[in-house]
Amino acid sequence: MSKIQASHILCRTKPEAEEVIRKLEAGDSFEKLAKERSTCPSGKRGGALGKFGKGQMVREFERAAFKLKKGEVTKEPVKTRFGWHVIKRTG
Repeated sequence: MSKIQASHILCRTKPEAEEVIRKLEAGDSFEKLAKERSTCPSGKRGGALGKFGKGQMVREFERAAFKLKKGEVTKEPVKTRFGWHVIKRTG
């Protein structure tokens, strides 16, 4: 089974997540923004989630993460039952 590595920034609202994406596009550091803005405990680690395979994450998150190429970030926030995610594929 193939596994990927990803990081994310979890926001409470879509506008917050869209603002994070704008900051990333302007050159801000993903890890720095994750530490400052993410509501997920992984934010303390720069959003790093480690490696995971299909079936290990909620469906919406997994679909978006597996579509990305290494180094890519989602262009639109991804909604799950946890909130709004900005996802970066890291490996």
